[in-house]
Amino acid sequence: MVGSKVLLTIAGSDSGGGAGIEADIRTFAALGYHPSCAITSVTSQNTTGVLDTFDIPVSHITSQIDAVCTDMRVRWAKTGMLSNNEIVESVAETIKRQGLKVVADPVMVAESGGKLLKEDAVDVMRDILLPECLVTTPNIMEAEALSGVSIKSWKEGKKAARRIADCGINNVIITGGHLDASDLVYEAESDRFTTIPGRFVKGGTHGSGCTYSSALLAYLARDLDMAEAARCAKRFVENAISGSPHVGSGKSPVDPLASLRTSAHRYNALKEVMNASEMLVSENSFTKLIPEVGTNIAMAIPGASTVSDVAGITGRIVRSGNKPEMAGYVDFEASSHVARIILAAMEQDPRFRAAMNIKYCREVLTVCSQMGLGVSSFDREEEPEETHTMDWGVSYSIEKYGRVPEIIYDEGGIGKEPMIRILGRDATAVASIALEIAGRLK
Repeated sequence: MVGSKVLLTIAGSDSGGGAGIEADIRTFAALGYHPSCAITSVTSQNTTGVLDTFDIPVSHITSQIDAVCTDMRVRWAKTGMLSNNEIVESVAETIKRQGLKVVADPVMVAESGGKLLKEDAVDVMRDILLPECLVTTPNIMEAEALSGVSIKSWKEGKKAARRIADCGINNVIITGGHLDASDLVYEAESDRFTTIPGRFVKGGTHGSGCTYSSALLAYLARDLDMAEAARCAKRFVENAISGSPHVGSGKSPVDPLASLRTSAHRYNALKEVMNASEMLVSENSFTKLIPEVGTNIAMAIPGASTVSDVAGITGRIVRSGNKPEMAGYVDFEASSHVARIILAAMEQDPRFRAAMNIKYCREVLTVCSQMGLGVSSFDREEEPEETHTMDWGVSYSIEKYGRVPEIIYDEGGIGKEPMIRILGRDATAVASIALEIAGRLK
């Protein structure tokens, strides 16, 4: 990691845990930095709005910043909620004295509702604070307030960015979540604009601005250039929005730990499939269950929605003489067929995140019944037009059985080998069922 491992946030506290100091700290930690803070205001806040605020005395805000900076190697900081003129002026003087490189998030209104900056402090922020900062990250409404330009398109956005930069700040990033999901980066020294494309993602947005500016700070501290840091921060906040938890009755908060959690889930899915594959190929008795097309075993991450969220074997498990052999490696998007089985099952019961295919025969089905496994089936000839066989077949079998069964089979069709599928909560559980079936067969 380049430079200091400590980042400082100078912002307000959100009692609901969605924005402010709480979002900043989680973002810093998720990106590998030690978080430090100076609290400017304490808000009584939840997902429905800001109920009350209490501003910290200016002398104590200054002493918090100085306490951190005199003990730790702090070079990078961000500002968030600075609710009045006195706080804005004091913070501007303190960050200048400490020589900090600062990302200024000009927080004016909470995403959940409620003003966080007094109107007469906007000019002070623009004229006194921003010239001491490296970059500012206003959203559309904040950019309008700082520039006096009404923004209906990025043509006006560019005009607003230039006008904000005229106050003495070298970089302006206008986040476009309230316009078209793209962001506009303006670097005044080179008079260069860079558009960072984005996408609207489903999820809560409370705390998205705080999380974005915190992530931007972390990436800049890694010595990325402004445009690249903005790209990384945007990707980070999109993941945080998509992973937002459903808490409260208002706007759900983003989850800055979503990317970290997703990475852990993906690693666990890969490990599970690898362990299960090794279990299968280590038992010669499994060979009798391998169909002509080979066997694949796969597992999805929690909340999986596409094939890219499912890990499997790129080349399947095949027969090699009288032994099973893994012809490929474990990766995501390795098996569309088995992945679709899992995704269809997860729509009915998200606990069933793994599946595999084995050879069809009546004796295997008899053994499955003897083991007390739930068994259901579908007929390919009954498949409606313009549907995917696995999507329809699995859903049909589940509906017919009343829940997700451990076994779903079909007797094939023209050019289609009959097949049995084993479903379970994880890949090793599915492999264990397959090996028990193999052991019970004559």
